[in-house]
Amino acid sequence: MATLVVVPRNFRLLEELEEGQKGGDGTVSWGLADDDDMDLKHWTGMIIGPPRCPYEGRIYSLKLECGKQYPDQPPKVSFVTKINLSGVTAAGELDSRVFKILTNWKREYSIKTIL
Repeated sequence: MATLVVVPRNFRLLEELEEGQKGGDGTVSWGLADDDDMDLKHWTGMIIGPPRCPYEGRIYSLKLECGKQYPDQPPKVSFVTKINLSGVTAAGELDSRVFKILTNWKREYSIKTIL
């Protein structure tokens, strides 16, 4: 039987930071809010609105907070950019009843997954 290896939080977040710095398809990006954040807790994210929807081409900034229980628990996520979207409060916070990824979070998920 194979043994499951659990990657420690900081190693996991360093991998996610490296992935965010490499970029991707250009529709999402993420990184540390402060390069001096040794706890790897405070992150920023950016989403470009998908085509053929009211948000198309718009750029949305987000704040993410990866607590000590991450990746076993989801990060806290909120929009910095004002957005009129069901499940997002006036303060930009995500409602976990609408964004099921927050209530059905799995360790395998990442910052990229939530963006």
